[in-house]
Amino acid sequence: MVQRFILNETSYHGAGSISVIPEELKSRGLKKVFVCTDPSLIEYNVAAKVLDILKDSDIEFFLYSNVKPNPTIENVQTGVKAFIENEADCIVAIGGGSAMDTAKAIGIIIKNPENSDVRSLEGFSPTVNKCVPIIAVPTTAGTAAEVTINYVITDIEKQRKFVCVDPKDIPIVAVVDSDMMSSMPKGLTASTGMDALTHAIEGYITKGAWELSDMFHIKAIEVIGRSLRAAVNDEKSGREGMALGQYIAGMGFSNVGLGVDHSMAHPLSAYYDTPHGVACAILLPPIMEFNRDFTGTKYREIARAMGVENVDSMTQKEYRDAAINAVKQLSSDVGIPEDLKGIVKEEDLDFLSESAFNDACRPGNPRDCSIDEIKAIYRSLI
Repeated sequence: MVQRFILNETSYHGAGSISVIPEELKSRGLKKVFVCTDPSLIEYNVAAKVLDILKDSDIEFFLYSNVKPNPTIENVQTGVKAFIENEADCIVAIGGGSAMDTAKAIGIIIKNPENSDVRSLEGFSPTVNKCVPIIAVPTTAGTAAEVTINYVITDIEKQRKFVCVDPKDIPIVAVVDSDMMSSMPKGLTASTGMDALTHAIEGYITKGAWELSDMFHIKAIEVIGRSLRAAVNDEKSGREGMALGQYIAGMGFSNVGLGVDHSMAHPLSAYYDTPHGVACAILLPPIMEFNRDFTGTKYREIARAMGVENVDSMTQKEYRDAAINAVKQLSSDVGIPEDLKGIVKEEDLDFLSESAFNDACRPGNPRDCSIDEIKAIYRSLI
């Protein structure tokens, strides 16, 4: 079998690494930057760290901040119009997954105007040309959108999210600077961190997993498992660990896919505006339980990476239980709710379950699942 693996051309890691952005732009002959970010990062002067560097280097830029936490088709459409009107030639995306997903969609449509209908990009996108050059600067430690070939857009009219998969959308440069993540509040640190753990675990057990992706995912689980509590407590070592761990997870899952956890999380965000990482985290233990008999010995390695001792002396049932319990404990320790009570309504289960079943991530799940099985998992949490 032929296996494909796609990563950034270049990535920078470490505190202060945003200082490389001007040289990266100049070395590539890029002159007019479209800065894509969200309003909160402007309000709290997080984006200013990058904007000041651009100003000091006399690099012309246009600031676009019409980005919502779950970016919409309208956010993309107005961004495309603004990019063209300002005659930009590249994008610097500053933010979490929302800003970077918006930037990817804009960049793809600019170079593939025949796909100006954003819905046409759903699934494995049929684009021809690589998107405009993107330099991605994450401000959250979770989505890893700076290294993935995926982006997610919300269709408000149809009350759903759709996943776009396109190797041509990957940023050419990722700048993973832990200083850019230092202002994240505890709740956001916890939810994005659990999203990263979900990426790592789903990527590790997905049908498409293989040795190269396993190497990234098991390391990501280890780094996230030891770093997230400290990051939530705003410890420097924890912030740095999460910046790396979420990126490593992205290197893996971008190339092999995810599973039904993300499929079920997407409609929760689209329908109830539930934070994506919170939805993923709440769903993770019951979905690990659902998948347990279809994972071989992988739960043993998950348990080991999560810091569980003496896993080699455990029975299969014991190490599978240990892996699930370790995830539950971490989620509890960082303040994630245990269930979906107060969020999901019984009368919405049919719509949610059908949306999850039709989501692009669902076929990658190690255990095939029906709409009724998805509905049962939702119901168990309300």
